[in-house]
Amino acid sequence: MTRPTGRALRLTVLVGEDDTWHHRPLYSEIVHRAHAAGLAGASVFRGIEGFGASSLVHTSRLLSLSEGLPVAVVVVDTEERVRAFLPELDGLVTGGLVTLDDCEVVRCRDRDGGPGTPDAEGGRPR
Repeated sequence: MTRPTGRALRLTVLVGEDDTWHHRPLYSEIVHRAHAAGLAGASVFRGIEGFGASSLVHTSRLLSLSEGLPVAVVVVDTEERVRAFLPELDGLVTGGLVTLDDCEVVRCRDRDGGPGTPDAEGGRPR
């Protein structure tokens, strides 16, 4: 059984895969800025179907509609660090959806299986 390692905040940014920032994919720019800000981690997930404010359904099943599929950038860190990062998104995300959710980090390990758990105060992984 795993034991909880602390409270955290999950930031989710939903954009289109074709959205760009200075000729670079927007999701990539968000990940690189999160990395530069020293956040604990960020991942990008590509959707296979979805719709947003335009109400146009994008799907990977039909070639003619496979453009602009949804992409989710997910960042998890302490509430303080995630909230401090939010101003970075102001000029970047002009469309899409940005959400925040409280979460609990149950396990945080590096690829080698070594410790990567937040400290006792719920801080960044060591």
